[in-house]
Amino acid sequence: MSGAIFRDPWGIPHLRADDARELARLQGLVTARDRGWQIEVERHRAQGTSASFLGAGALSWDVLVRHARVADTARRCLTRLEEDDPETADWLQAYVTGVNQGLDGHDAPEFTRAGIRPGRWEPWTPLAVWLSAHLLFAGFPAKLWRDHAAACLGADAVGLFATDGPGTSGSNGWLVAGERTVTGQAILAGDPHRFIEDPGVYQQIRLSCPEFDVVGLAVPGVPGIAHFGHTGTVAWAITNAMADYQDLYRERLRRTGAGIEALGPDGVWRRAARHTETVEVAGEEPVEVEVVETGRGPVVVGGPEGLDGTVPEPGEPPLAVALRYPPRVTGDLGFGALLPLLRARRVADVDRAADLWAEPVNVVLAADTEGGTLHRVAGRVPVRSAAHRVRLVPAWEPGHAWHGWHETPRAGLDDGVAVMANQRGPAAPLGVEFAPPHRADRIAALLARRHRWSAADMAAIHTDTHLASAAPLLDHLAALDTPGAPGLTGPAAALRERLLAWDRHMDAGSADAAAFAALRGAVVRRLAAEPAL
Repeated sequence: MSGAIFRDPWGIPHLRADDARELARLQGLVTARDRGWQIEVERHRAQGTSASFLGAGALSWDVLVRHARVADTARRCLTRLEEDDPETADWLQAYVTGVNQGLDGHDAPEFTRAGIRPGRWEPWTPLAVWLSAHLLFAGFPAKLWRDHAAACLGADAVGLFATDGPGTSGSNGWLVAGERTVTGQAILAGDPHRFIEDPGVYQQIRLSCPEFDVVGLAVPGVPGIAHFGHTGTVAWAITNAMADYQDLYRERLRRTGAGIEALGPDGVWRRAARHTETVEVAGEEPVEVEVVETGRGPVVVGGPEGLDGTVPEPGEPPLAVALRYPPRVTGDLGFGALLPLLRARRVADVDRAADLWAEPVNVVLAADTEGGTLHRVAGRVPVRSAAHRVRLVPAWEPGHAWHGWHETPRAGLDDGVAVMANQRGPAAPLGVEFAPPHRADRIAALLARRHRWSAADMAAIHTDTHLASAAPLLDHLAALDTPGAPGLTGPAAALRERLLAWDRHMDAGSADAAAFAALRGAVVRRLAAEPAL
């Protein structure tokens, strides 16, 4: 087999090979050469070994992924992939082979500073990297927050943190059908809002072989082009659907001579899986981690001795919290969708690939050169009781089991346009908390200003700086001058007048925008320091 790596004037790699397997090896090779330190950090994070060179600051994450069984789940998913889809498993192995070739002798200065050398990737490592990167994308952190709010302020206070509240960030995407463009061909725009990192979370790349020729954004450490791609005749883009597909169970645990038992919904104590792992911490003593898994899932908070800071009721066993998430249940991370996406020629092909998608749950937009369009949810969301959607549920009570998977909703276009911005849309039946609608509304309003659009016109929407989410805070500022309000004097009054006159555009050179950002940050810090929380 043969292949070649070319780089354009911007340094973006263009890979060509005789077949998809050799192309995967080249992708792994060039990713390791370009992003060696990045993907090695992600490997360590996925395995729960990052504290071994990053120190105590990384310990809490390492403990979480050990408790959540991330690496073990990745191994399970590889086993199922080998059984159900050997072609994709072999393609994945080729990618890992390339990564190991690229890491061999890698001399990035970060490795020297950290005092480590690149390790060796296993066939399951890309699965673990993918799962680790998306572990917090679903609902379980919000459920822990709501439980904390209820404990501090009472159950009625959970409504104070209602869905669709003011938000400041998120991903966007929009699709304009051919009837609304100057060429008669659809325009698809992806606008992912990820953390500003160096290097970035995505890798621009072109993958070409006799089967396909695809450009897009790859996730370093994972083969193919999953989120944003263009095959020449069809393109796709995604945003987070904000679906709720992870559940938390309060568990009653007890130690016995044989190990640990958990109380089930039928009132029977059953043996829980239990073992210990050691987390190495740079500059400190190793930390022993007890890993426990009940019939619901891995215990991620607490253990047989209970939760930190809680005292069980007299005669009641201590509580712990178990996490149930789809890949742990099914052994499937959706990697079976990756090759079909690369081979897609029409919207129907993307649609079939999306049926294989598992995690994270996304909204997908796609368009092809024959006028086809797609607007749907992709991923796996369990069917279960409504009680799961907001807070933790008791594992020892019946009625909280999973019963299959939801059908993934679909939507059409409105006046030739579809907009996704993490707002309530086709995924509304599958979630609880969504982004406020101001970003989607702004994009829709901009697209409504003209009937015909070109691809070049889209830059104005991508770079639009209007901050609709400024409204709630500015409304509070405006109310400070109403009868009965305390009012402001001196510099504070001057700042209020300045911000109320601001055009709400976050332009890079705007001093008013900087003043608003400083005020907003101060308000957030003040609220976060509130003793009641």
